Amino acid sequence: MTILTGQQIAGEGLTGWAFFYNSLETRIATPNFAAGLALVAAIGGAAEQADHHPDVDLRYSYVDIRLTSHDEHGVTARDVRMARTITALAADDGLQPASDAVSRLDLALDTPDRTRVLPFWEAVLGLVPADEADVGLDLIDPADRLPDLWFQPSGDQEPRQRWHHDVWIDPAEVQPRLDAAVAAGGRVVSDEHAPAYWVLADPDGNNVCLCTWEGRD
Repeated sequence: MTILTGQQIAGEGLTGWAFFYNSLETRIATPNFAAGLALVAAIGGAAEQADHHPDVDLRYSYVDIRLTSHDEHGVTARDVRMARTITALAADDGLQPASDAVSRLDLALDTPDRTRVLPFWEAVLGLVPADEADVGLDLIDPADRLPDLWFQPSGDQEPRQRWHHDVWIDPAEVQPRLDAAVAAGGRVVSDEHAPAYWVLADPDGNNVCLCTWEGRD
């Protein structure tokens, strides 16, 4: 199947679902654990029928859901269909998906020589090389628990920040997050590449990027 672009996914009008470069994600708040379990069971039945299975994380007061077509390394029409099915199942129980509560964290290491340091981080974190189709990623967690890791070229002059975070959020959440970060003592370093990403810094000058799908197609 064809991988959908961010703009194509936005055109589908999936209320409450966020797109993070290769997945659709949402959080459905539930009144209790039993309600969450019942929702997961309903999703499981629909997934079996469609032969397309989401990643589901059941907690006491919510269910997190992630949809991706692993064989295509991205989001396809079948993920959109499954998202609509899950939204309908949630609505049957008076529940609804929400995109403001979900985000994705990637780690980037700035280094002048990725080949020298990559094997160490692969070993110490228990990561594995990412598929070639996962553009921009170098190492991933096969258990999908740790953040993805990639290496960014840098100069070799000290001092310099080595690690930085890439936080993927829904575009609608960017301005509230920017406002909160600045109110907390941070600053916007650059919006040159917005809306793909904004660079922020904490009061000590440590950088973090707020990333969205927009401006990348």
